[in-house]
Amino acid sequence: GLNYADHAAESGLPVPAEPVLFLKPSSSITGPDDDVIIPRGSVKTDWEVELGIVIGKKASYVEESEALDYVAGYVVVNDVSEREYQIERGGQWDKGKGCDSFAPIGPWLVTRDEIADPQNLGMWLEVNGKRFQDGSTRTMVFGVKQLVSYISQFMSLLPGDVISTGTPPGVGLGQKPPLYLKAGDVMRLGIEGLGVQSQKTRAWSR
Repeated sequence: GLNYADHAAESGLPVPAEPVLFLKPSSSITGPDDDVIIPRGSVKTDWEVELGIVIGKKASYVEESEALDYVAGYVVVNDVSEREYQIERGGQWDKGKGCDSFAPIGPWLVTRDEIADPQNLGMWLEVNGKRFQDGSTRTMVFGVKQLVSYISQFMSLLPGDVISTGTPPGVGLGQKPPLYLKAGDVMRLGIEGLGVQSQKTRAWSR
């Protein structure tokens, strides 16, 4: 979280001295073009285009200098977030990040050798045809090597694990006034060389 300084600023939060970590459950993972479900009673569901790092082999206590050896490839991730649950309900980010369908991934897993520099990828997100996010992985606070190494100091990373690396500015929370997703909205997002996602939002139902 907060891995782009300008996104931290728009969120009204300080740039972290160390990476901010949270976990998403497997129930939040969906395909790149599946519907995003707005939780029951939610009024602050938001979007975040992010670069995802896919782990290729077990990583534990990895040095930065060897971190890329543990990366299988990269994917587009939409780190959908419910801001009330995340910020106003006790400060536990997992509650706002882990709702059903809140982690669309894909469309492709692009292998590490196909991406010359993961710290130089353009990324964007649109809602209903209007572009809100237009950034680059160049402005990450902590890069791919740092994140893989850092997280591996606290927990083992296993093949297939995905590290979502933060978002550039332009999220709904940062709009003036804030703007959030409602049922029927359509998000399109992409990262240079990694493809494009598209999701329609719908209200929760049984």
